[in-house]
Amino acid sequence: MVIDDDVILNADGLFHIYESKAEDGNVVALRGIHVSIKEGEAVAVVGPSGSGKSTLLKCLGGLMKPSAGNVSLSGKRMTRLTGQELVNLRQKTISFIFQDSNLLPHMNALDNVAQPLRHQGILPKVARLKAQNLLNKLGVGERSKGLPEQLSGGEQQRVAIARALITDPKLILADEPTGALDPITSREVLELFSSLNEEFGVAFLLVTHNREVASFCGRSLELREGRFIAQHGTNVDISDLSETRELLIDDSGTVTLPPDVLLKIGGPGRFEIPVNEKDLIHLERVEEDKVELNSSTKLVLSSTCPACLHDYSDSMIQLCPKCGSTRPMI
Repeated sequence: MVIDDDVILNADGLFHIYESKAEDGNVVALRGIHVSIKEGEAVAVVGPSGSGKSTLLKCLGGLMKPSAGNVSLSGKRMTRLTGQELVNLRQKTISFIFQDSNLLPHMNALDNVAQPLRHQGILPKVARLKAQNLLNKLGVGERSKGLPEQLSGGEQQRVAIARALITDPKLILADEPTGALDPITSREVLELFSSLNEEFGVAFLLVTHNREVASFCGRSLELREGRFIAQHGTNVDISDLSETRELLIDDSGTVTLPPDVLLKIGGPGRFEIPVNEKDLIHLERVEEDKVELNSSTKLVLSSTCPACLHDYSDSMIQLCPKCGSTRPMI
């Protein structure tokens, strides 16, 4: 598979199954996900709780190994890297922002932000100077000595954002980053994300169940039951919905079709299985649900108004001049 040079993250055919001994059996969280994110792009993944958003984020960020499929970060396939190689790649490329900020409670804001650089061997003085500059830029410089418990929710999230930015990442993965904030603070954080994206060219993958939160992104992918079912916004890439042709049938016999396949077969409905052999399924819509379309039929504007019987003659107007009714097509 060839990946464009400007693609920072690429996932292909991702499946993830949580094994369970419960009566309901295993849980299929991801069903053949494909997605590409370019440098400087802002992409949102939206969907309800339980749709697979957090699982997807963990697999894309290398925090969890998918059951099948692969993820490439900066052109390197993460599933083939050793533990330390993966850590090094993540440190140079991506940062994470979580809903609850995840600040270290025993460290003040300054040291929380500087910590990623300290892990990379940067001298404390250098790391703290860069951390203070970032806190200043994000409007919480005067709170640098405060412990997390002494900061408001908005201040904590700004400190978390500074910590994510200090390694100069190419991509930020954010999981419900405003979920614990009030609406006003949430909008302030989103404005901050937008400015970071525009000013620094940082790419974002933002996971949320809130469409307003996703509004700053150029495009959004809608996730349902572990599969992308729709895409909205500009620069839409339909391959994110239909790149894979793999289908996964779970233990209950449930199968989900890619949206373009569902569209091609005429949408949902009742189907029969006239052919049923090992490793082969043939589906055919039941006879009474089939709709025959006559391609020679063409709708035209009605010659008379059905409400007042006004005669349109050769006129092409759309509203009846006598009663104001909309002219129908017949």
